[in-house]
Amino acid sequence: MEKVAIFVDVQNIYYTVKQSYQRHFNYNSFWSRATAGREVVAAFAYAIDKGDSRQQGFQQILRNIGFEVKLKPYIQRSDGSAKGDWDVGITLDVIEYAPKVNVIVLLSGDGDFDLLLNKVRNAYHVTTEVYGVPALTAPSLIYSADRFIAINDQLLL
Repeated sequence: MEKVAIFVDVQNIYYTVKQSYQRHFNYNSFWSRATAGREVVAAFAYAIDKGDSRQQGFQQILRNIGFEVKLKPYIQRSDGSAKGDWDVGITLDVIEYAPKVNVIVLLSGDGDFDLLLNKVRNAYHVTTEVYGVPALTAPSLIYSADRFIAINDQLLL
């Protein structure tokens, strides 16, 4: 049985799905698809904590599905922009778990992860899968993955 580790860039998935489809991502359908016939070694959902009760409810849903939710505080800058990036945290966890699994699953459209996927594939001989919104996923990320799974109606609420 394949061993899998799953890494979800929650903010990226939320905003790309909302922008493209005006809908929400179906984490239950995703979980069923990504884990079918596989042993889950780790599953992380990386999110920003604004202390909002709706967000906390969503985070509990993710935990109930099987994700460990990692939170960073929401930081509002004086110029009005916001900071809440998990790229380094995701990268460190992928590198930590790659030697322990056969498959790395990444949910993100962020092209910054293309180097990471190439690195873990070459160093640890893992298969890499990326789930993303086709129109909003960086081409470099699509090409760096062994498998790109388009987020479509089957993965939407």
